[in-house]
Amino acid sequence: MELNSIKPTDGAKHAARRVGRGIGSGLGKTAGRGHKGQKSRSGGYHKVGFEGGQMPLQRRLPKRGFKSHLLKFNAEISLTALENLGLAEVDVLALKNAGLVGELAKVVKVIKSGEISKAVKLSGITATAGAKAAIEAAGGSLA
Repeated sequence: MELNSIKPTDGAKHAARRVGRGIGSGLGKTAGRGHKGQKSRSGGYHKVGFEGGQMPLQRRLPKRGFKSHLLKFNAEISLTALENLGLAEVDVLALKNAGLVGELAKVVKVIKSGEISKAVKLSGITATAGAKAAIEAAGGSLA
């Protein structure tokens, strides 16, 4: 096989629709755009969400709530995930390397979800009151 003999499989390529090429093509004259109006003209279209001058839906609905942009730096980890990690000393970097928290995470908090039986020493990681009690009951500590 040579590079100049390679071609797509039969049926993989379709001939492009040639609009505005006369009556015989089936798509002559208006070229499938209908008669008159904004959509029939070149460059004539509207921006996304435009409703012909009527107040658009995204402006008719009331604004609600608040989403903090700082939350992307926060992450949480469960006791079960901490147990399965199998490390004696855990910090934020170890959790990032294990893929348990995102790369952007700066603040990590352990939540009381599941059980822990191994002693784990946490450094630079906070915990909820219930999670802290569970970790200390298993012989671990928070630094």
